[in-house]
Amino acid sequence: MSYGEGDALQAAVYQKLSSDPEIQSLVGSAVYDALPSGTIPQTYIALGEEDVRDRSDVTGHGAIHRFRVSVVTEASGYAGAKAVAAAISDTLVDANLTLSRGRLVGLWFERATARRSGTAGSARRIDLRFRARVEDY
Repeated sequence: MSYGEGDALQAAVYQKLSSDPEIQSLVGSAVYDALPSGTIPQTYIALGEEDVRDRSDVTGHGAIHRFRVSVVTEASGYAGAKAVAAAISDTLVDANLTLSRGRLVGLWFERATARRSGTAGSARRIDLRFRARVEDY
């Protein structure tokens, strides 16, 4: 196994999300790998945690990457956050991402969790979990 594709996968996911026209129409440029200092937009997308497991076989090295993409909003209700979450899922599922290292075999949606967060539950957060199979070469 190699974790060498981890950065390449994250960069490709970030690029796909930040350049998608539907996502841009919903959150503008508020797609983050790390939250900026200063004022945060009312609604944004943040790349999150990742868990990687070896999936090498006799044909070569590979790994399963399970990663989180979050939608966070201060807007009331879940409707806006769910629209953004749906756009993320539509954009990433079965996406044909080009990695700077390795090859993406597949990208699938696993699950989502919607909950209140922030002070007195005033914010909404939807965490989407995806699974990607990558091969290294």
